[in-house]
Amino acid sequence: MRSCGLIRSSILSAKKTFQFHSLITGQLRLYCSESGSRCSNLLVEKDPVSIATALSLSENLKSYFLGTQIHAHIIRLGLVDDVFSQNNLIKMYAKCGVFKDGYKVFDEMTERNLVSWTLMISGAVQNGEHELGLEFYLELVRSGLRPNEFSFGSVLKACATLGAYEFGLSIHCYALKMGIEQNLYVGGSILSMYAKLEDIQLAERVFESMPNLDVGCWNVMIGGYVQCGRGDEALNVFSLMLHKGISLDCFTFVNALKGCSVVGNAEFGKQIHGLIIKSDVEYGTSLMNCLMDMYFRNERKASALKVFYRIRNKDVISWNTVFSLLSQDKDAREIVSLFHEFMLEGINPNNLTFSVLFRLCGEVLGLDLGLQFYCLAIQFGLHDEVNVTNSLINMFSRCKAMEKARLLFDNIYCKDITTWNQLISGYSLNHCYLEGLKIFLKLWSLGVESNEYTFSSLLEACFQSENQWIFKHIHCAIIKCGFSSNGYVCSLLINGYVNFGSLNDSFQFFNGFDRLDSVSWGTMISALVHQGHMYEAIKLLNNLMEAGGKLDEFILGSMLNYCARVSGYHLTKTVHSHVVKSGLERQVFVASGIIDAYAKCGKIDSAKMAYSQSFGLNDVVIFNTMIMAYAQHGLIAEAMEIFKTMKSANLQPSQATFVSVISACSHMGLVDEGFVLFESMILDYKMEPSQDVYGCLVDMLSRNGRLENARQIIEEMPFAPWPAIFRSLLSGCRIHGNRELGEWTAKKLLQLVPEDDAPYILLSKVYSEGGLWEDAGKVRRSMVERGVSKDIGCSWIEI
Repeated sequence: MRSCGLIRSSILSAKKTFQFHSLITGQLRLYCSESGSRCSNLLVEKDPVSIATALSLSENLKSYFLGTQIHAHIIRLGLVDDVFSQNNLIKMYAKCGVFKDGYKVFDEMTERNLVSWTLMISGAVQNGEHELGLEFYLELVRSGLRPNEFSFGSVLKACATLGAYEFGLSIHCYALKMGIEQNLYVGGSILSMYAKLEDIQLAERVFESMPNLDVGCWNVMIGGYVQCGRGDEALNVFSLMLHKGISLDCFTFVNALKGCSVVGNAEFGKQIHGLIIKSDVEYGTSLMNCLMDMYFRNERKASALKVFYRIRNKDVISWNTVFSLLSQDKDAREIVSLFHEFMLEGINPNNLTFSVLFRLCGEVLGLDLGLQFYCLAIQFGLHDEVNVTNSLINMFSRCKAMEKARLLFDNIYCKDITTWNQLISGYSLNHCYLEGLKIFLKLWSLGVESNEYTFSSLLEACFQSENQWIFKHIHCAIIKCGFSSNGYVCSLLINGYVNFGSLNDSFQFFNGFDRLDSVSWGTMISALVHQGHMYEAIKLLNNLMEAGGKLDEFILGSMLNYCARVSGYHLTKTVHSHVVKSGLERQVFVASGIIDAYAKCGKIDSAKMAYSQSFGLNDVVIFNTMIMAYAQHGLIAEAMEIFKTMKSANLQPSQATFVSVISACSHMGLVDEGFVLFESMILDYKMEPSQDVYGCLVDMLSRNGRLENARQIIEEMPFAPWPAIFRSLLSGCRIHGNRELGEWTAKKLLQLVPEDDAPYILLSKVYSEGGLWEDAGKVRRSMVERGVSKDIGCSWIEI
């Protein structure tokens, strides 16, 4: 780059036109002597080849200024009509990122050849003018010239970027007609287009039809599978490459590691890591970044950090990757310490760095820390970047600083729709639904084009504020903007109408579509189930199957949850039959739903049979469900046996596992065993007990008369007490006749939920069962005076 600086300073100091030729020639000689090339007389003669070499130098240096001076030299030499020189000028301007000047040269050409058109197509695509590239391609074909492999390659790349599937398909057909599809470059470009547009079936057919595959084609196929979320197929192709002895390069390893991230296969990733070490592939920073990312995504934090600290030349992507993935732990101290190391390295943060940091501060509600990072963003001149400002609005919203979020929003000169969406969702997050709707009205009046995320936030605001009138107006806006057929928006609309009790409107809206996706069907069925319209949901389920639609685990899971909630045995059997027909009985959440539903219907044998059929899944969710099923039926020995089986299978217990086993101990009065399990959770499994675990522990102690211990747990646990945990203790006080502790607990519970009838009922029973009838009467009268009414009990039978 030293020669580039000399060229610029020399030319800027030149005052006379005749000096340009000698200056350019001198600097070209200087460059050639430094690079060891033989180009001592590039511009002395009227030689287009020498001029092309000089323009190539300008491209390599990315020196637009030098290129314009050579262009002036071409004009003086009278070579403005020389097609070869003009083509090289187009190429130079495109490579220097000034495509409009290349366009001017092309527009002034009296004669154009295939190279001219191809350079315009590739130049437009290189400079992000993809639609213009397609137009040039069409003009090329209309001119009667036949595209070459480079024309096809560039235009196929533009199709992939624009998502122009039909256009790309027509180019593929034209390539077939010309018989050029077997060209390795063209075939690879077609393959890459289909892979990027996620038509993996056509990509497979193109791949299989190519007689000579190079490593680039294999890489595209692996990358295509990864992009479509089919990591297993990507790893199979990688294994096939190894089997065939095909030489692997850096991109092969990068794509294969991404495949491991998609399927969560850390063991395969470790094997790839070993291959990288054994291979001759250069340990590039990008490859190491990808390896680190794979370990992080597979929850191998220690291995990922080892890779990170072994990267010799860490770039900002390396640091951003580690910031992004460590932010998932929501440990602000760790991130701050790491950021300190980052700054000491002397690498400048970019907009993504601050975007990640601000979102982390929002997650941990660290407003003060976020403001310090904001000062740094201003110092580096990155505070106006779109993703940085959006992350800032998100941070302020999460930290309940909506005044700051609004002030920042009002001071953004150019707002994109993402910025508007961020503020609307921020108001919704802080329950300021009316303010969010006002922002939308302003957006609408300015003519800013909304998207599905805008309408999703607005519909959510309508649900939360229970404003059906505004909901219908938003629906009209959705129709006007053409988003009513969007799967996610459609689902929210259906869900909204059902939640508002407008079943007729919901069915009318639902039936208004000629073609519905599985998400819309699932939303309609789940919404009906949630509102208790089970038989309508079953009818819709049958309609879906008659229409040739497929049931998914979400639909069946929601129906099984309802069956469990109402203890509907016959309904459970009906849904179970649909599960078997759909072949989803071995899907984890469906299988656990079947076990749970049968158990809550009192059919423990059926639950046990469903558990036996799903035993091979070896999933912690299945074990947890069966433990709880046995506990509910008082079969504590069987529940503990399942827990032992789970440990022998080397499965890591979850919070729900300990909730289940401690609950089982509670029902059988095995207090000491329950405490052992609680301590094992902390000491053996290094897990912090959740609120549910503490709730089970207090319930166990209260049921079995260890009331002071229960009170001590409530006072010492790392969570603020909640109503249910006080109800457990108060119920224990009633059972064991502890009046003093019962009064203390009732007082605490009334402070949390003064309108709840449970404290009054339970405390009056504490007094009455202890023979203190007068005190019991006072509690009952106090309940009436405060306007608290007892909920009416109910029961049901299944017909």
